[in-house]
Amino acid sequence: MIKTIKILGTGCPKCQAMTRVVTEVVSENNINATIQKIEDVLQIMEYNVMTTPALVIDNVVTIKGRIPSKEEILNLLNE
Repeated sequence: MIKTIKILGTGCPKCQAMTRVVTEVVSENNINATIQKIEDVLQIMEYNVMTTPALVIDNVVTIKGRIPSKEEILNLLNE
C-alpha cells in the first residue's frame, strides 16, 4: 500500500529540513510513498495547521511546528 505524505510549509528553513528528513527516511527504508510539498497558505489552512512545518500522513496531521527525528518519522510511517 502506498503511503501519502504531505509536508505543509511555506519554504522556511525548518520546512526544508523536514522535507529532507522525510525524504531520507523514505529512501533509506524503501518505503512505498508519495511525498508532496504543500506551500500554498490556503491549502495549509485546510488542514487546520497554524504552525509549520507540519507532516500529514494519509490525510492525518501527525506533527506540527517542529522537525521530527528520523526514528519518529519511521515509527509514524509503520503504524
